[in-house]
Amino acid sequence: MNTNNSQRAVAWWLYACCAMVFLTMVVGGVTRLTHSGLSIVEWKPLIGALPPLSHADWLELFAKYQQTPEFIQRNHDMTLDGFQFIFWWEWAHRLIGRSIGVVFFVPYVWFLIRGKLRGALAAKVFGFFILGGLQGAMGWYMVKSGLVDDPRVSQYRLAAHLGLAFLIFGLMGWTGLGLLQPRSTEIAGRQEAAFTRRLGNWLVALVFIMVLSGALVAGIHAGLAYNTFPLMNGDFIPPEIFMVEPLWLNFFTNMATVQFDHRMIAWALMGLIPWFSWRMWSETTTARPAAAVLTLWLAVQVSLGIATLLLQVPVALGAAHQAGAMVLFGLLIWANHAIRRA
Repeated sequence: MNTNNSQRAVAWWLYACCAMVFLTMVVGGVTRLTHSGLSIVEWKPLIGALPPLSHADWLELFAKYQQTPEFIQRNHDMTLDGFQFIFWWEWAHRLIGRSIGVVFFVPYVWFLIRGKLRGALAAKVFGFFILGGLQGAMGWYMVKSGLVDDPRVSQYRLAAHLGLAFLIFGLMGWTGLGLLQPRSTEIAGRQEAAFTRRLGNWLVALVFIMVLSGALVAGIHAGLAYNTFPLMNGDFIPPEIFMVEPLWLNFFTNMATVQFDHRMIAWALMGLIPWFSWRMWSETTTARPAAAVLTLWLAVQVSLGIATLLLQVPVALGAAHQAGAMVLFGLLIWANHAIRRA
């Protein structure tokens, strides 16, 4: 097989892994929104892949859950059927995460043996596998925070878990694009194109920050407050925005501040992304499809966010909004790559 075909095979494998990361994130969002994330109280990376196989197994798992703060404080009237519902969501989330490891590692070894992965590329791609392992550990570290005292996972660990998923998704997607589409030296030398590239880099960072802010919103349930738009219960800046002391803690624990920050980043993106798309459209024809799709999806994502807020975070809309964020992130990565290729 020639080099181009080898690169194409590796690229599509990375895209398949990106798709699985996306699926894991979507199922994880539903797991969080259905309050299912604390249903499995142990982390068994290998044995845990097997679901309960008998009624006795179910009773044993349910008994362990009944000892958790979530059951004692919130779900003390839950039946076995109710437990099974939340268990299956968390189990599915973990199973897909485990499956990513298999889908990644087995082809990786095969590509190495066949010589399709070499040198720096092989090392870089193996780094994605290491990040995936860290992501699994971070997921359990997050769950552990909700198994003691207060039955709610730490918003900081939730942000780290979600942010790491976006990082892995972005790195694999960017690498896949680089294998399929060569860079352009002609475009890179133009001053106006250099500014657009820098703007694109900053927008990737800003969307990533917005994702982290969204995790904070979810972690402290700030989406269940200030369910009006464009004002926050009649105010552009709610008066209680700095009511927590010390001051810095408001940005992480105050519902008003956390939701205000999330909104402000959204307003900024609503101005910056169309400007970025316009510059792409003007400077190179190769980037025009990415520019158009990026701008259209921004409108979809903003609409999803507003609807989720106004309707007080229904499960379907909340999951769609989280999924939409990863789509927007992926489109922005595609756009950034499009302005760098021939």
